[in-house]
Amino acid sequence: MSAGPFFAQHEVHVGQDVGGRTLAVSDADVARYEAGTGGVSTRPVGAAPALILHSEVYRSLAWYLPNIFGNLHARQEWELFAPVLVGQPIRTRATVVDRYRKRNREYVVNEVLVTDAEGRWLQRSRTHQSFLVEDGGRDTVVDREREKRPERVFTVGEGPGEPIGPFTRPITLAMCEAFSGPEKNYHNDREMARMLGFPDIVVQGMLSVCLVSELMTETFGAGWLLGGKMDVRLVNVVWVDDVLATRGKVCEEVAEGSHRRVHLDVWGEKADGTKALVGTASALR
Repeated sequence: MSAGPFFAQHEVHVGQDVGGRTLAVSDADVARYEAGTGGVSTRPVGAAPALILHSEVYRSLAWYLPNIFGNLHARQEWELFAPVLVGQPIRTRATVVDRYRKRNREYVVNEVLVTDAEGRWLQRSRTHQSFLVEDGGRDTVVDREREKRPERVFTVGEGPGEPIGPFTRPITLAMCEAFSGPEKNYHNDREMARMLGFPDIVVQGMLSVCLVSELMTETFGAGWLLGGKMDVRLVNVVWVDDVLATRGKVCEEVAEGSHRRVHLDVWGEKADGTKALVGTASALR
């Protein structure tokens, strides 16, 4: 039975194919990634940074809901199976795998699968994007004071355990332009940000996610690229000119074949201690 007539034209739905492409990561791609994340990426020789394809999910916005006013990247999951090598032919494919509602926001989840030319899985990610059900005619959706409210305080990394980090980056406009450009959008242009309900440039959530990956790569090396996992929530907006320190704390180690899987709490915090990202990650050691 054909599924075509079941959904209205252009309706965002579970199972929606958002397309993909064939490509090879270049040295120029790596240079742009490093400009966007503010430093040279630690990685094995020949391998690209683990999250070099951080914004592949946004190449097509056919999975976005119509009301983009105040939309936010809410949660990110990532699984790494093998490194992406510079110059290696790879393929990507994006599919809507979930759609759900919490309070006044609706969430769409887009899964991106990256394979080599023979179909071997290299990595899989799930991006949870949230959209306001109604904007209510407001000029500002999220202001700078929101993160100071008691309900925006997040506890993570408590108790004993080996600390890792911090991996600290001042987030500059030049980084935002490299990471989220070249076209103007609310991640690199103040006027565009104000048009979508924000008082200043909203640093792309994927940048914070990439800094977690850089911390894990620096700490675990191949054990991150060959088996890393993360599941993080973007709980407060990072603004341009914030300083973000990414940290982790080991919770436990468990045997996994000839190695041990290290489970950690991970988080990114601003200079005043405000948590911008909280979640978990693991790698092999």
